[in-house]
Amino acid sequence: MGEVFAGRYELIDPIGRGGAGAVWRSWDHRRRRYVAAKVLQQSDAHALLRFVREQALRIDHPHVLAPASWAADDDKVLFTMDLVSGGSLAHVIGDYGPLPPHFVCTLLDQLLSGLAAVHAEGVVHRDIKPANILLEATGTGRPHLRLSDFGISMRKGEPRLTETDYVVGTPGYFAPEQMTGAEPDFPADLFAVGLVALYLVQGRKPDSRALVEHFATHGTPGAPQGVPESLWQVVAGMLQPDPQARFRTATGARKALAAAVEMLPEPAPDQEPVEVFDQIGPLPPGFGPQGPSAPAPGPQDSVQDGRRQDRRQDHQQAQPVQRQPSSLSETGSFHLAPPPQRQPALPSPAAQPSAPPAPAPLPAPAAAPPSALASAHAASSLPGAAQDPSQAPMGAARYGQALTRPYTAHGPEVPPPVPRASPAPQDVRTPGQAPRRRPGPPPQVTVPVLLLALVCFAVGIWALTQS
Repeated sequence: MGEVFAGRYELIDPIGRGGAGAVWRSWDHRRRRYVAAKVLQQSDAHALLRFVREQALRIDHPHVLAPASWAADDDKVLFTMDLVSGGSLAHVIGDYGPLPPHFVCTLLDQLLSGLAAVHAEGVVHRDIKPANILLEATGTGRPHLRLSDFGISMRKGEPRLTETDYVVGTPGYFAPEQMTGAEPDFPADLFAVGLVALYLVQGRKPDSRALVEHFATHGTPGAPQGVPESLWQVVAGMLQPDPQARFRTATGARKALAAAVEMLPEPAPDQEPVEVFDQIGPLPPGFGPQGPSAPAPGPQDSVQDGRRQDRRQDHQQAQPVQRQPSSLSETGSFHLAPPPQRQPALPSPAAQPSAPPAPAPLPAPAAAPPSALASAHAASSLPGAAQDPSQAPMGAARYGQALTRPYTAHGPEVPPPVPRASPAPQDVRTPGQAPRRRPGPPPQVTVPVLLLALVCFAVGIWALTQS
């Protein structure tokens, strides 16, 4: 099982790495789904400020992969986003090389649609490149593109986190005005989209510096080999070195692209379809489509299972085995019969003590003689009680004598002696019983005494210091 981050996100396996951190496939225990978690590598103030800017971006668009939530655990922070398993545009070019024009136009239309939503929020991406454009694993169906990685994006008008003469982005996808230190603006993102379009139709990274020099010296060149003229006009409009001559908005470039698609030639019937594969791979052991499952048995589990099996076998061997009686054993000796088992003697019903019967009511003293009372009391005693001299017969006789004793006058009554005060019973406690607290002096006495003691102590300290 993976490491659980902040009690919610379980990191499973790394699926990518960038300049700011590593991206992990993770399981969200709260929402019960798989997500992509970007764990920040550095925790300095500069990196944390960029992290705060990136995770604060909330754009809900089908072609934008923006952060959804974030978490912190000790000195590590991460933010999560949807898990996109089809890889990036770089993976598709690596599998097929140059892509068909119709497929490229579909991808560009989705990219410009997502970029228009980003620009509508006043955000400049500043790092559009094939590695930051991801694809869903749609197979041979219609591709689904997601614009991601807003690590160095910024809103127009926000203070810059870098020096004025320091350029942030990926070399080879800079706009000419970025090289001169101009403020980030929307046309700079459109220049990078034009370079991505050339990368898709040619199957290799374009030379942006040579393109800028050719545009500045000779104007707009002709369409490169393998690029339809209508598509090239849209791409060239995004690659103009002068930002004022470039498309100003992503929506305007998207409209021009829609018109260019209508003039594209029909694809050949035998054209191989482009399939977007799952680039992440299967889940590791212990995880399933519905989340973490029971952990797979490992070496330690196998050892424990073997120990349990050994103990089970030892227990079975220790149990007595019923054998058929025989005269000789396997070694030729005689088997001795097992000793008979003695059954514990059950107590007889007569030996068990029974509850004593209820004593018969005693007759009134005037109606019965003492002998009758003694006989009745002896008849109501327990069986066998006559053998004990301390039982009822003597008591019955005394009782009869007490009833028939004549009245005699007694002498003057002497007051009984005053009993001595017995010592206070000691505090005997049973185990587990809380000790009983003895009452102490009341607070009215304790507080003045303590104050007086403190005063005396202070006077003594003062006298020692004066001597």
